[in-house]
Amino acid sequence: MEKNYNKTGVNETTITEALPYIQAYSGKNIVIKYGGNAMNDPAIIETILQDVATSKIVGMRPILVHGGGPEINAMLEKVGKEAKMINGLRVTDSETMEIVQMVLCGKVNKNLVAGLGRLGIKAIGLCGCDGGLIQAKKISPKDGADLGYVGEVTQINAEILTEFCGLNYVPVIASVGMGEGGESYNINADVVAGEIAAAVDAEKLIYLTDIDGIRADVNDKNSLISKINVAEIKRMIATGAINGGMIPKVTSCMNAIYKGVKNVTITNGMTPHAISKELFTTDGSGTLITAD
Repeated sequence: MEKNYNKTGVNETTITEALPYIQAYSGKNIVIKYGGNAMNDPAIIETILQDVATSKIVGMRPILVHGGGPEINAMLEKVGKEAKMINGLRVTDSETMEIVQMVLCGKVNKNLVAGLGRLGIKAIGLCGCDGGLIQAKKISPKDGADLGYVGEVTQINAEILTEFCGLNYVPVIASVGMGEGGESYNINADVVAGEIAAAVDAEKLIYLTDIDGIRADVNDKNSLISKINVAEIKRMIATGAINGGMIPKVTSCMNAIYKGVKNVTITNGMTPHAISKELFTTDGSGTLITAD
């Protein structure tokens, strides 16, 4: 169901306004990617978990995919190791991979599962190594640089997620994949979310990021683009209007659309209840991405 994406403001949700969207998404898989600075604020974390819980309670089948860049950076700083990025991807040597796995699969993942549990929602924490959920291979060098244990998804075992959703669980997935030899790979969480959304035939994919959505001018918060198609995104990448860490995000959006995900949105995870505003209101939030 397409909404009116007029960004003049989002009215408070009412049951009457929300009802058609609840009906449209009931029983459907909804994939939410969560990460960035929204993971640093306990109050924002709580509103995000409340939104995930609400979607579950009204009959949707949410799947939460998370990163944890700020937490990883904090741990690297504690051990005196420099964080390095190339084209929005983390350079991951063997020591960094251990830290990534410890932070994402351990601390961040289990805290999110516990938070949903406090709200009365059954959740289960997973990473790509669990049941071969996210199978991966080493990513090709970027700009001549070897990124180390950075992977790309080769296959998603959607059956695992279907089973857990059918048992009334919310899967909470850390973006660590497993190679053919059992080795772990750090995978961009935006990419993982897009691949999972495609694999489970998600009705909707929501990316929570640090800005309101895609901007015509990245430095102008008033230049938010409320709706954009794939061809326009490609033009913005070519001109440099979309760059850095936003490139893997919009690329994963486009890939998800190519693979059949019907509805993809990038919105600001720092806005309280951004998920509910997107799911349950006519105005929605952020930038809606469509096919050409």
